[in-house]
Amino acid sequence: MPTIFIDNLPYEVKEGKNLLETCLSLGFDLPYFCWHPAMGSVGACRQCAVKIFKDENDSTGRIMMSCMEAVKEGLRLSIADPTARAFRKQNIEWLMTNHPHDCPVCDEGGSCHLQDMTVMTGHDYRRYTFKKRTHVNQYLGPLLNHEMNRCIQCYRCVRFYREYAGGTDLNVFGAHHHVYFGREKDGVLESPFSGNLAEVCPTGVFTDKTLKQHYTRKWDLTSAPSICQHCSMGCNIIAGERYGKLRCIVNRYNSDVNGYFICDKGRYGYEFVNSVSRIAEPLIRNQPVEAVNETALMRHLEGLVTQFPLVGIGSPRASMESNFALMELVGKENFFQGTNDDQAYLERRMVEMLQQDGLPGVSLKAIENADAVLILGEDIWNTAPMMALAVRQSVMKTAADQAVQQSSLANWHDAAIKELVQDKKGFLANITVADAPLNKLATISAQDCPDNIARLGFAIAQVLHPVLPPVSGIPENDLQKIQLIATALQKAERPVIITGSSSCSETVIKAAYNIVQSLRATGKDAGISFVFPECNSMGLALMNVPSLENALERIRTNSDCTVIVLENDIFRHIVPEKADMFLSRCKHLVVMDSLHNRTTEKAHVLIPSATFAEADGTLVNNEGRAQHYYQVYMPFNPHIKESWKWLDKIKKLKTPSAGRSALHPDECLAELESVLPQFENITGVMPSHQFRINGQSIPREPHRYSGRTAMRAHIAVSEAKPLQDGDSPLTYTMEGYPGIPPESLTPFFWSPGWNSGQAVNKYQQETGGALRNENPGVMLFKHNKDHIGKFITDYPDPFTPIPGKYLLLPQHQLFGSEEMSAYSETLSELIPDMVIALSGNDAKTLGVTDGAMIAIEKNEFSYPLPLKIRNDLKSGIVLVPAGYQAMPYFPWGSWVKLRV
Repeated sequence: MPTIFIDNLPYEVKEGKNLLETCLSLGFDLPYFCWHPAMGSVGACRQCAVKIFKDENDSTGRIMMSCMEAVKEGLRLSIADPTARAFRKQNIEWLMTNHPHDCPVCDEGGSCHLQDMTVMTGHDYRRYTFKKRTHVNQYLGPLLNHEMNRCIQCYRCVRFYREYAGGTDLNVFGAHHHVYFGREKDGVLESPFSGNLAEVCPTGVFTDKTLKQHYTRKWDLTSAPSICQHCSMGCNIIAGERYGKLRCIVNRYNSDVNGYFICDKGRYGYEFVNSVSRIAEPLIRNQPVEAVNETALMRHLEGLVTQFPLVGIGSPRASMESNFALMELVGKENFFQGTNDDQAYLERRMVEMLQQDGLPGVSLKAIENADAVLILGEDIWNTAPMMALAVRQSVMKTAADQAVQQSSLANWHDAAIKELVQDKKGFLANITVADAPLNKLATISAQDCPDNIARLGFAIAQVLHPVLPPVSGIPENDLQKIQLIATALQKAERPVIITGSSSCSETVIKAAYNIVQSLRATGKDAGISFVFPECNSMGLALMNVPSLENALERIRTNSDCTVIVLENDIFRHIVPEKADMFLSRCKHLVVMDSLHNRTTEKAHVLIPSATFAEADGTLVNNEGRAQHYYQVYMPFNPHIKESWKWLDKIKKLKTPSAGRSALHPDECLAELESVLPQFENITGVMPSHQFRINGQSIPREPHRYSGRTAMRAHIAVSEAKPLQDGDSPLTYTMEGYPGIPPESLTPFFWSPGWNSGQAVNKYQQETGGALRNENPGVMLFKHNKDHIGKFITDYPDPFTPIPGKYLLLPQHQLFGSEEMSAYSETLSELIPDMVIALSGNDAKTLGVTDGAMIAIEKNEFSYPLPLKIRNDLKSGIVLVPAGYQAMPYFPWGSWVKLRV
């Protein structure tokens, strides 16, 4: 490790870094704007100036930008040099000449990187007295507010939006000495990662528009570490509350998962927590609402659970604690996975491949570092947007790494590397049912039906591992693609294969499996990533219980049951006729949920459940990583409880001797681990609820928190006793342990002088690296490098359209398909129209044009939608939006008729 001298003191530092990140890693406070650890250095803001000396005899030195200077043995620099300090102070003064005096009304005030850096440099008085430059702001859609007058021209926004995230509709426009960061004209930002601009921007140019609607200063938020609920990636987030309402979601850094960013669905989907559709009170059918208190509810439930057989329906969006509590209540033989046969089977197959065959499931970070990626049958832009962002980084990083190897450039030298790389890209093959945004990045892209995608995958595996039987009947124009993909995967050192369940095809999953096994057989460190439909689909599938259709069969044979449905809208998983039949035959239907839906409407007993913001719980993401989320605030309504707490109370009614005075989430996980050995070590996701540091709990509120008495002034002028959290080491006060807590318990990032999210660098082992004492979750699968599983050779036949029938497949949408985020009023503005998609040839055969109403029919099922002709689709396929609230569940993966 090289030794450098900072203000004449020696430091051993890591090679290959620039001086700015090195100084920050050593704990020095050095101001910066344009540099970002995820995007590298461009030297645009000139704020990180230091003085560099030739040797110990040089007393003059020269001013250099630390972000553009590499670490080298014996290098001498000064941060405290008066000339360097004066340079940094003057630079801030120039940046501030046109900056408005609006800190008191700016959304970023008090948590602003510009404020922090201004104070850090010592600039405190504005000498500029002339007219300021002003700009007209733009409408950028429902997610972000635009205030261009606050801009300091650091270029972070366009670097993130265009270069990192791949957006095209935000840019910098210049004329003379003026620059403008925005769109060519007013309009909704198109990137699904646009919300990150609110965190990337060091000032208040881009701010969270949803927070502005119920604005709260960041230091007045009660926050807790949490996990995103809107897809299977398990992104880490921080959720903030004030006045009993969830106010905002921001990224929580995790080096293995989402890094510095989250998608817009994860950032803005939280509004369902505050929805007017919330279930706030327990209800018993045919009883007055005012007569149903908790005592009456438990008395009613006692008869239902002690006098009738129990059936439990689990949920892929409920926590492990809640699913396990229901299984314990009803018995494993009476507990059913809350998804249909086909989906449950696909999920079990993916779990088996990771669990029994030892396939290496990979993290988002590993995907970023992959040097070749093959996507089979999964539109990850819509089903797993953060995975799509990771794939983009893989493509760009591979080309950048090659450029670095061929030159003397450091990998942090962003501007020079991009100049050298130009349009070169790493390898990506994207084989999907329909055209996808990632195709713009792809080396090879193709659209086909699932069986043909699988055949192409099997053919790739056969080229990689020639002992496999060949796939017959491959079209001539696909042979070259197969060879190119196989060659690229063979040459790669870290290839990754991505697939999932959204194409409704087991053969596609099997083909991806064969490719990974073929690569491993040749000694490659190949990984696979499966995309699951919901935030805890993996965890529920790991429980290895029968599907929803088995529960339907149980009720057919014995309807004299009490059925408990846990946080699950049955109508989203089976067709309406089956759902209606099932629910109508239930003798007693008890539903626990947080929002009203089609299933809650049928309930005989309705129990209000807490959302993730009001609960503690554990989720298992797509790679088998168990992660815990913590309660952000206690529900103001005492009738709203975590589902696992309700179920524990009900269990005491059924078996009083099995009850306990209180059940804590860590104890619930310990019981889960003892009953289901596949969850070995899951208790490691969280410390004991009794964990303390020096006898102190960890405060959810920063030390600047204000208004504790004022918030309750309409009730009492004296300050009430703080709420007590017996389920975690966190406390509902600003008093507690003042230092840096364990990573999994960090409710916010703050350090003296660092009030913005940039304070995360103080929590990292090194800037841009893992957090100190990082707990990235518990991996439930063990990768067996030496085991090569049995290859699959039952190849599917080529897809052959059936005259008069069409293969019905889901079109997942980023906004609208996921259940809970669809309740967000903000995101509802971005949901695409409901249309049915057909190929041009099929539309011609039916004699229809765009906009024509076409009904999808199968047995008694019929649903009309307007037509959208898509020339990227193969004949014989019909695509329909999946998961929309106003639409029923469709018989995905089956053959249907179309009626004009």
